[in-house]
Amino acid sequence: MDYPQLKAVTLTHVRYRRGDQVGHFLAWISLVPVFISLGGFVSHFLFRRELQGMFFAFGLVISQFVNEVIKTSVQQARPETCALLEACDSHGWPSSHSQYMFFFATYFTLMTCKGIGFWIGLRNRWIVNLLHWCLAVLTMISRVYLGYHTVAQVFAGATLGAVLGATWFWFVNSVLYPYFPAIEESTLGRTFCIKDTSHIPDVLKFEYDNARAARKNVASKSD
Repeated sequence: MDYPQLKAVTLTHVRYRRGDQVGHFLAWISLVPVFISLGGFVSHFLFRRELQGMFFAFGLVISQFVNEVIKTSVQQARPETCALLEACDSHGWPSSHSQYMFFFATYFTLMTCKGIGFWIGLRNRWIVNLLHWCLAVLTMISRVYLGYHTVAQVFAGATLGAVLGATWFWFVNSVLYPYFPAIEESTLGRTFCIKDTSHIPDVLKFEYDNARAARKNVASKSD
């Protein structure tokens, strides 16, 4: 009996040469977009529910959709090594991993430069930005080293990701930002406790001070 050709659907399937420690390391680097999406943004929605973070994640979804449209239209093949990697059933230009990471690094950098973000102080923002840009560059290297893309494909993805990241940041913070208060006060916003803290210079310190004040208030009432 003849069986149809099967295709695998997976988020964490990355191949490298057995015994290649560099390849092993870069294979994990190649999975950083998955960790950011599933670990970072999902946990952010569950515990923070910041509008900036939500629109950040939505922009990444749009970026990946654009990537898929371009890949389907151009239909540029991956390197010859794709046969060994079982990746020949998808197109290679532009690299979606590189596009994702450079969108992320660009948007994140612009957020920190504007002072948006509860997770860092302004004094430490250059360290965080350096980390994300290093991860973005290493992701580019990993896709070429592991044989999933050519150099041209990862550079195309990186360029498109940076342009889309900067454009989306401008759109969110110039066009959509005036509507943030209305979203907060909407039925959906109140139901899911959606908020915006972009106007607070140091959110971490703000929350810290308010948490201490609330604790002191409870203690004074119990006396």
